[in-house]
Amino acid sequence: MINPENRIVTVFGGGGFIGRYVCEELFGKDVRVRIACRQPRVAHFLQPLAALGQLGTVRADLLNADSVRAAVRGASAVINLVGIFKGPLQGVHVDGARTVAEAAREASATALIHISAIGADVDSEATYGRTKGEGEEAVRKAFPGATIFRPSIVFGAEDGLTNRLAALSRLPVLPVIAAERRFQPVYVKDLAQAVAMAALDPGRFGGKTFDIGGPQVMTMEDIYALSARAAGREPELLELPNFASNILSWFGFLPGAPLTRDQWKMLQSDNLPAKKSKGLEAFGIAPTALGSVAPLWLERYRPGGRFMSGSPRQAA
Repeated sequence: MINPENRIVTVFGGGGFIGRYVCEELFGKDVRVRIACRQPRVAHFLQPLAALGQLGTVRADLLNADSVRAAVRGASAVINLVGIFKGPLQGVHVDGARTVAEAAREASATALIHISAIGADVDSEATYGRTKGEGEEAVRKAFPGATIFRPSIVFGAEDGLTNRLAALSRLPVLPVIAAERRFQPVYVKDLAQAVAMAALDPGRFGGKTFDIGGPQVMTMEDIYALSARAAGREPELLELPNFASNILSWFGFLPGAPLTRDQWKMLQSDNLPAKKSKGLEAFGIAPTALGSVAPLWLERYRPGGRFMSGSPRQAA
């Protein structure tokens, strides 16, 4: 049982992809975790992972300042993991981030962790990149001691990219958008470990910005090929010319569209950590390569799935 007097860490977006792993890291520490999200029931699956009395949930919306202030009341650390690709980007990435930072300051929290993204730039042509950049500025102004993380593509068992590519690998020919664009994918568990460390040690990590990447620079075509191989398939990869993906992006508002206009703009430049930026090494974390873990969750797309002979789970 967790001591009710232990410090509280409020996690906005704790029930999401990155959030579940951040919370799991925090469950291994002597803290209480308060997950703040619009629909608290989506985080109930985390309950069995926490000690008795360690996990609580609260309804909060970044667009509702009163709910945000209530969620951070009494917290010593606040983590904002909320990010979207569609919808009110200005409201969530800028106004919402500012609201969380101001609430954390008013609550006298000692640590604020804000998740941004590589490519965040107030001058970006993409709304996503611009709002992420403006959000960083808003957070820094309201809470100068905040720790900002800018990850590259984040992969893991629940990610939307490798799973989608593995499913599509059943096709004989797989068109590749932005085939030569370079990324440095980071494993969600590595990122989560760094976030938890920063939240609990603001004296060491506060006021700093970290560009977070994995151990390998990979092109989009590399990621397509690796995901397909992990699914036991090798479709022909057909590079889609940029002019074709440009045209395709104009139809990104349609349901099921593979690419939005904003995503196309973001794909016009590489997604790599700045050369002089410190990453996982600042936390003493050895980054995990995509190829070393992807088969653990992509095997289900193979013929026979995880029950096939010689599957990674059977061999583990």
